[in-house]
Amino acid sequence: MKNLKNIFYLFFLLVTFISKGQISAEHLRCEMTENPLAVNTNQPRLSWQLVSQKSNVSQTAYQILIASSEEKLKKNEADFWNSGKVVSNKNLQITYNGTPLKTESKYFWKVKVWNQKEKSSNWSKTASFRIAPSALNPTWIGAITKADSHLPEGRNYHTATFKREKKDALINASDSLSRRSIMLRKPFSVNKEIKEAVVYISGLGHYELIINGKKIGNSDFAPLWTDYDKTVNFNTYQLSANQLKKGENVIGVLLGNGMYNTLAERYSKFYVSFGPPTLFFKMKVIYKDGSEDIIKSDESWKYSKSPITYNSIFGGEDYNANLEQKGWNEKGFNDSAWKKVIVQEAPKGVLRPQITTPITIQKQYEVKKAKELKPNFFVFNMGQNLSGFTTIKVKGKKGQTVRVWVGESLNEDGTVSQGKTGKPYYYDYTLKGEGVEEWQPKFSYYGFQYVQIENINYKETNNENLPTLVDLKSNFIYNSAGEAGTFESSNDIFNKTHLLINNAIKSNFQSVFTDCPQREKLGWLEEIHLNGPGLLFNYNLESFIPATMQNISDSQRDNGLIPTIVPEYVVFGGDFTDSPEWGVTGVILPWMYYEYYGDASLIEKYYPVMKRYVDYLGTKATNHIVSHGLGDWYDYGTHPAGYSKNSPIALSATSHYFYGASLLAKASKLLNKTEDIAKYEKLTSDIKNAFNKEFFNPETKQYGTSSQFSNAVPVFMDIVEPQYKQAVMQNLLNDIKAKGDRLTTGDVGNRYLFQALARNGENETMYKMNNHYDAPGYGFQIKFGLTTLTEQWDPRKGNSWNHFMMGQIEEWFYQSLAGIVPDDQNPGFKHFFIQPEIVGDMTFVKATYKSIYGNIASAWEKKDGKLILRVEIPANTSATIKLPIEKNSEIKVNGKLTKDLKLGCGKYTIECKL
Repeated sequence: MKNLKNIFYLFFLLVTFISKGQISAEHLRCEMTENPLAVNTNQPRLSWQLVSQKSNVSQTAYQILIASSEEKLKKNEADFWNSGKVVSNKNLQITYNGTPLKTESKYFWKVKVWNQKEKSSNWSKTASFRIAPSALNPTWIGAITKADSHLPEGRNYHTATFKREKKDALINASDSLSRRSIMLRKPFSVNKEIKEAVVYISGLGHYELIINGKKIGNSDFAPLWTDYDKTVNFNTYQLSANQLKKGENVIGVLLGNGMYNTLAERYSKFYVSFGPPTLFFKMKVIYKDGSEDIIKSDESWKYSKSPITYNSIFGGEDYNANLEQKGWNEKGFNDSAWKKVIVQEAPKGVLRPQITTPITIQKQYEVKKAKELKPNFFVFNMGQNLSGFTTIKVKGKKGQTVRVWVGESLNEDGTVSQGKTGKPYYYDYTLKGEGVEEWQPKFSYYGFQYVQIENINYKETNNENLPTLVDLKSNFIYNSAGEAGTFESSNDIFNKTHLLINNAIKSNFQSVFTDCPQREKLGWLEEIHLNGPGLLFNYNLESFIPATMQNISDSQRDNGLIPTIVPEYVVFGGDFTDSPEWGVTGVILPWMYYEYYGDASLIEKYYPVMKRYVDYLGTKATNHIVSHGLGDWYDYGTHPAGYSKNSPIALSATSHYFYGASLLAKASKLLNKTEDIAKYEKLTSDIKNAFNKEFFNPETKQYGTSSQFSNAVPVFMDIVEPQYKQAVMQNLLNDIKAKGDRLTTGDVGNRYLFQALARNGENETMYKMNNHYDAPGYGFQIKFGLTTLTEQWDPRKGNSWNHFMMGQIEEWFYQSLAGIVPDDQNPGFKHFFIQPEIVGDMTFVKATYKSIYGNIASAWEKKDGKLILRVEIPANTSATIKLPIEKNSEIKVNGKLTKDLKLGCGKYTIECKL
């Protein structure tokens, strides 16, 4: 009888599971982030993904519960918000509508959903979010005041134009303590049982936080870079119970310069200083009895110089292990020799929670090949060009120094080259002479594949008078946002190109998207929008793009100008400060975000930024023609790379003025800004007419200089009048053919050329243009043996070997070859198209994309005269399949004949004859 009861109970559970298991709510997010610790709004937006093994599943209703404790939520006691059952298919960006939330408080939430058959899911797993403090009232502390530091003020120190004497004068005028890494410590006591402890910290330029001898968090180069006169990021950490002890505890913080203070010896692209290294810290400890303690940065802290004797984001880092003070960040340490901190002038910027993901060590590489050029002089090939730093393990005598040079390439004599990437850059480590010592830098990184170390033994100690390198690794650092897409095909060039581009993207995916990880490390804006779809398909940018838009907003000038680099740490002047193809990123990026994530909040928040920039371009226009800027930068030809040579700069500038105005008109319509709709629709039309009058020759049907850029841009941007479009396209194709199926566009024009072809049925031309091993082309770089995309098509001519600006083909890989195409009428991939292109001799393509709704997959292969397409469509979305076949061809979906190719969620195999 007992066994029968057990069987009945198990059967009941199974039935419940099956009925409830039709759909589940997973991957809960608040403000696009999982369990955020510092939400900077009192009306956060909540999202989740629907997961189901069934096909054609959609959400028809949801219910959200939010409580002040996990215990209450378990009992379904929603003391802050019970939404009740809301009839809606929406599962993204649901705005909180409950009892007012309290700052510095944590909330717990869960959701359940109903499917189209009115079956409810189980409650989701519990998620949480914490509301950021409204005012932190920071006290900033360090070793020296800004006034006593005598650091250079302003942003006009482009050191590439300076003589050595001028650099030395600026360095010598400053106090060396203002550039020194310091350690700060603060003991405190805990005498009660802790409920929770939360840390808010900003250490500028960068910091490492240690409590009781253990590092808190896993980030490097925190906080992320900003314009410190406008925004200063702080980080939030929630401590676990075992990170604090009863009795004495010790907070330790290590500070470095970062981009906050770049004045230093050795190489530097520019000097900018917002002040000497500085710390803000606040920890709130809440005890189980309801009482609380606040430990914050104030004059009671002490500091000492750290063993890091030199640190520069551009020049490297030195460490003297003999200056270590064992146990400095633990209890029981005697800090009587330490000095009292100075209360410093606060940075000018608003203190804001860092809303996006940190930089971390993502991969490590071992030595691929070691070569001894001469006795005790070694060069190591690490096998991968990357952004990062080395980890060394050495043994030797106290006081011996190991100097580590790093670089992307080698000189003819086999030594490491830094001639084109900024020199000198190196790391010095001075041994303490205690067995095997391990060290890696904390506050500097560089782009490199090769490592050079002189005056050492390697592995075995052959010379007792030299230190021995026991082990060497390279650390690949980049933003921890995570990867969203995968791409693979039957074409070896395309597969290797995908890796080449993405290794370059990762190398430049730091606090901002940089141009290169060595020479400049600057956030040149154009590469973001020109590579935008590729970036969005490959990486999770839900929180990174909002942070980028904050930086753009901070950098916008009073007259509306958005500079070419953001943050604008150095003012280059002229076209290198003001170029429309770069500045228009501030208008395009919110739209791309909306298209891929279905979230219009950036358009709404930054509408004034978009408007002011378009209006600014209007002040620079004459009869709607804008004539300044860099144009199609690095366009290809026999001329030296740089300013556009093949195409008129005015054509490029005016087309981007049009592009910005047209998107602003769309934004005004979306936001129902009635006064602006008519104004900017008219402006768009006026610019279009002026552009065609100025640059179009109705007799030859050519634009500008008849270059590929000149004709591709008006086709892509829909500036060309419909009756001339086919002729302009034919002229474009004729030029490509005349150039041997090779491109002549540059950094700006590549995307427009690629997409003018792709979107107008010329994918075979795209295939021919890119399926070869010549320059210009990705194949040439593969043949050259590179592991990252370079600044120029021929790497022997360019400076940087780690640039992603020419990586615009990623959009074609995902949208054309794999055919995953967003629907602008249903943003965020609520509905999308799968419309693969079968080109050349390719036999298969497969790609995946983690959309905001869930996983999308498209994989096709040609087999036995058939096209077999396997697709995956996430729950609560739909897709329309478009196949490159004759109209009346027989199509089977999961083995059944059909003509309806609009599909709900699920996994499908689609077959048809080719």
